[in-house]
Amino acid sequence: MMQTHFIITSPLEQFEIVTIFPFTISGLNFSLTNSSLVLIVAFSLLFFWTSLSFYTNTLIPNNWQLVKESVYEVTANMIQDNLGSKGEFYFPFIFTLHLLLLYCNLIGMIPYSFTVTSHIVFTFGLALSIFIGINIIGIQTHGFKFFALFLPRGVPLVIVPLLITIEFLSYIVKVFTLSIRLFANMTSGHTLLKIIAGFAWTMLSAGGLLAVFHLIPLGLLLALIGLELAIACLQAYVFTLLTCIYLNDVLDMH
Repeated sequence: MMQTHFIITSPLEQFEIVTIFPFTISGLNFSLTNSSLVLIVAFSLLFFWTSLSFYTNTLIPNNWQLVKESVYEVTANMIQDNLGSKGEFYFPFIFTLHLLLLYCNLIGMIPYSFTVTSHIVFTFGLALSIFIGINIIGIQTHGFKFFALFLPRGVPLVIVPLLITIEFLSYIVKVFTLSIRLFANMTSGHTLLKIIAGFAWTMLSAGGLLAVFHLIPLGLLLALIGLELAIACLQAYVFTLLTCIYLNDVLDMH
């Protein structure tokens, strides 16, 4: 009597970082992993797509130019609404950040690829780097007056230590909210897709009546893929939008 064995893999297996090319120098690990490879691919595609957009600019835009102008306009409006004219100086960085996150999120939707933004180490490192840069900009712009951000005017002297502590903690927590929001959305979405896909495959492999009813989770999976694509674009936008808001907070101190 034949027995059928099903290999059920963990939904979290897709987030495992795998070393592709090990390489160390003086005890420091510079190995090429699937995470770093996807980052290289995302940057290469970003550069290639931008090159196609600028290759033959016409009055009536072609498809590549039209997509580029649409993303450009979304980012430009975001900067104008949150930073005003002073945000033009930071447009190259914000535009690059928006595109890089968008490409990383969309590449992660390709089967058997890797989602870089599903790792807290990447999103936290990116958020921390942006946070440090924003504070450097704030100190360069306002000098020591920048630290008045933690002490509103007209506060009684008795509660000054408590208020400074609360304001400082609420200011620091921006790094965690910025990084966890992107990480949590991408991880939870991809985990749910893997669970439903595994459930549909198990029903199909079982045969019989269950093989017919596998169309139900399969249809749900297709709907969730569309939702996850929208979330991938939205989370790249939200991360960039919050970066603009935090940058505006240090440029325009009230």
